[in-house]
Amino acid sequence: MTKFALYVPLEAKPGKEKEVADFLRSAVPLVNAEAGTVSWFAIQEGPSSFAIFDTFDDESGRDAHLNGKVAATLMEKAKAGELFAKTPEIHKLGILADKLPG
Repeated sequence: MTKFALYVPLEAKPGKEKEVADFLRSAVPLVNAEAGTVSWFAIQEGPSSFAIFDTFDDESGRDAHLNGKVAATLMEKAKAGELFAKTPEIHKLGILADKLPG
């Protein structure tokens, strides 16, 4: 069972909503290359509110993701101050139950 997750809420700067959405879409090939990432979702919660939610079978998969290219690029974008209204907060979550294919 998938037991570990990350939730990362993101707030786009005014006028940067399309760029944030494009950035999130562009991350799919990087995530697809991560063997330990079971599922990955980029979502839009409101006009300028976005989030990333991903799941992992074990802590090592989650750690690999946090030390991977998607997380590094996200933090680079945050430090540059061009896309996000505030620095993204990464929330480590535990999964109580799931329904996944397979």
